[in-house]
Amino acid sequence: MTEAKNVLGGELESCCTSPMTGYYRDGYCRTGGQDFGVHVICAEVTAEFLEFTKSRGNDLSTPHPENQFPGLKPGDRWCLCASRWQEAEEAGVAPPVILSATHARALEVVSLNDLKKNAHQ
Repeated sequence: MTEAKNVLGGELESCCTSPMTGYYRDGYCRTGGQDFGVHVICAEVTAEFLEFTKSRGNDLSTPHPENQFPGLKPGDRWCLCASRWQEAEEAGVAPPVILSATHARALEVVSLNDLKKNAHQ
């Protein structure tokens, strides 16, 4: 696997290992051919976002131990689908983004300006 870049052009940093995130469950928001959701935006989820995504049919709050998924709570970092993050941005509930851990492929779906506007402080 080639070295992944983040949206700022630097080396992709880890998003989170507790809970273990990423399409490949390696802590990084990497993507590949099987990742149809393009899970490339590292975000710190909020209660508003969790409720929003649940209302869209993707409940990230409920644990699913059979899939090694602990369920998320506000403050957890998670690799989100770029399109879902964009939906949340348009609805005014986009969670803060960790730019250094957000894969450059996110820029195929969302603008760098929107990501920067929502950068984690």
